[in-house]
Amino acid sequence: MSRFGARPVVAALLIAVVVGAFFFCEYLIYIPTIFQCAWPKLERTRAGEEGIGGGDSAVRAMVLSDTHLLGAVGGHWFDKLRREWQMERAFQTALWLLKPEVVFILGDIFDEGKWSSQKHWEDDVRRFHRMFRHSPDTELVVLVGNHDIGFHYEMDWFKLQRFEKVFNASSTRIVTKKGVNFLLVNSVALHGDGCPICQSVEKELIRLSRDLYCSLQNAQSNGEGKENCEGARSYPPTAPIMLQVTTEVLVC
Repeated sequence: MSRFGARPVVAALLIAVVVGAFFFCEYLIYIPTIFQCAWPKLERTRAGEEGIGGGDSAVRAMVLSDTHLLGAVGGHWFDKLRREWQMERAFQTALWLLKPEVVFILGDIFDEGKWSSQKHWEDDVRRFHRMFRHSPDTELVVLVGNHDIGFHYEMDWFKLQRFEKVFNASSTRIVTKKGVNFLLVNSVALHGDGCPICQSVEKELIRLSRDLYCSLQNAQSNGEGKENCEGARSYPPTAPIMLQVTTEVLVC
């Protein structure tokens, strides 16, 4: 083969190497990384045999936090492109390999939600839903964070309700999966200074505490305290797992 005839072959090999490296780094690299994660093996216990934890009744829950999707003010378009592509591929690969039944994202969904205009807010929400799309078999539960509505002294009803409407969320609620209660709390409102939003969250926490207590009393068939349980909502009689806004947490 002549020197000139070898050039197309070398060029083709270089192109194949570049394309292969790109495909591996942008798609395949997430598979061996996330494949190192696995659900803990739970021994079947008496509680598991009765349907509370253990065996097939165990809940596969993935917990993420602080996605901080960059906004229009402080986010450069290329920085947003790279970060969001990597988050999207990592999340979609995790769903494919681990198949969680519920995914919790513990606040700070957006980086600039506390001051973004309605137009920028809608754009950020659209990008979030594209990145964190999921099948009906997986429930996505989102909590509010200080970057979504502002720190305690910045938050107001407009920003809080805007977030709650988009994500069908509330500041204090219980999500139950397979008999396991997850208590979700907006910790931005736990300042304890009597602000209107704080009072609303504290009042709801007291109500949920009463509901859980009454559910436990009913399960134990114990008459003590039942006189205060009229109208209480029933939950599975398990201790709740409390989830609130955290900082820089990723549980694999």
